[in-house]
Amino acid sequence: MSRTDHSRNSGPLSRHLVVDLSRALAGPHAAMMLADLGARVIKVENPGTGDDTRGWGPPFVGHDDAPQSTYFMSCNRNKESISLDLKSGDGQAVLRGLLGRADVVIENFRPGVMDRLGFSTKVMHEINPRLVILSITGFGHDGPESRRRGYDQILQGEAGLMSLTGSGPDDPQRVGVPIADLLSGMNGAFGVLAALVERDRTGRGQIVRTSLLASLIGVHAFQGTRTTMAGEVPQAQGNHHPSIAPYGLFSCRDGSVQISVGSEKLWASFAAAFGLDPSAPGFASNAERVRNRDGVIAAVERVFADYGAAELLKKLNDAGIPSGKVRSLDEVYRWDQVASQGLVIDVAHPLLGNISLPGPPLRFFAPGDTTETTVTKHDAPPLLDEDGADIREWLALTHAAVGAN
Repeated sequence: MSRTDHSRNSGPLSRHLVVDLSRALAGPHAAMMLADLGARVIKVENPGTGDDTRGWGPPFVGHDDAPQSTYFMSCNRNKESISLDLKSGDGQAVLRGLLGRADVVIENFRPGVMDRLGFSTKVMHEINPRLVILSITGFGHDGPESRRRGYDQILQGEAGLMSLTGSGPDDPQRVGVPIADLLSGMNGAFGVLAALVERDRTGRGQIVRTSLLASLIGVHAFQGTRTTMAGEVPQAQGNHHPSIAPYGLFSCRDGSVQISVGSEKLWASFAAAFGLDPSAPGFASNAERVRNRDGVIAAVERVFADYGAAELLKKLNDAGIPSGKVRSLDEVYRWDQVASQGLVIDVAHPLLGNISLPGPPLRFFAPGDTTETTVTKHDAPPLLDEDGADIREWLALTHAAVGAN
């Protein structure tokens, strides 16, 4: 049996098998989300090199003769690894065995690659009609630019996100995490769950498609409707909200704080706490404050100049104003609130020993009481082909069992 203890998988997907053919981030992130929900996830990797992200760094951790990429660690917890050459007869035979037993397969090759390998969606559904196939691409599976290679930052630019991010219109900036990949993974996992629900009704699997382009356009939100409905072209404007004021990052005596004054009731409370006239010209409504944003920012920062950040945050909290500071990531992972939500997990790695990883974002509770049913036992991201022999043995045993019946 594999090193992974499948008896731990008590989550809602504990009876499901996912075959993860993807690499880099979007597909692996989707597969990891399903693994966090209890699914058994078998990651298929290229022999010798494995997933591209095994080589992405620095930083690497561990011994120089076996460096481990922290990037790979971020998106592959709770998985098993098997190395397969999908162009070889053996690799294709093992993959066929996995697909025949799987509930879900995930791939993020460019359109046409799976067909050339001999595993078109038609072939995969001939192998297993109940299979849910998640396919993630950069620009979409069809259309005039479907065959373009798509990486996160390229799509952040092409999908307009960088034009909205930065200190101003002439300072386009990428988001500090690969947000196109992460959103595509989240959308993919969401689509898989919907397809599994429908399979319960129809008995058949289906194909779920998403892309980095679709995922970024899907989160344009109010910036998108500004364009499609009001005919405006939004631009980057730094750390202040384009439609609400005051809402953003403001300087104080020894640093800065963030506030979100998102209603007229909050504005009245904020103005009363800091001695401002809430009905003064240019301040009386949110629309006026947005048009008078520079004046509002100046007025807020004048009153904030008398306070240090810690004192100011306390005063804002006492007044009921949503507020906060900008934390560095080391501060975030030391924060007791983060620990209380299970957002840092400890796992045992075969080369690195005990390591800490960012934890899954979902928690589950039994109905009618406060008993938490969230999966809390996690496995470290696997070494390349760490589970290959055990997976092959399991396939052989299950094949023999099916033949005996």
